[in-house]
Amino acid sequence: MKQKKIPMRKCVGCGEMFPKKELIRVVKAPDIKDSEGNITGSGDITVDKTGKKAGRGAYICNNKDCLRAAKKARRLERAFSCKIPEEIYIAMENELD
Repeated sequence: MKQKKIPMRKCVGCGEMFPKKELIRVVKAPDIKDSEGNITGSGDITVDKTGKKAGRGAYICNNKDCLRAAKKARRLERAFSCKIPEEIYIAMENELD
């Protein structure tokens, strides 16, 4: 029987590769657009526990040190191409427990 391929993802905090199921997905929802296609609001950035939410995703270890390293180097901001407020980092740190 053929071995099933295990999808691997890189943690934005420590930069190490892990199986996808071991990491936590952080997702930026799609931007909100009006009927003419103009962007009226940016999407929310949340922790995706199911791994199925729509939007751009980045993966991080279930470790506060990795989140702090990603915050310090602005790796999540680079992954999502937007500024991330301090309140979102605090909320993500609380959800990692």
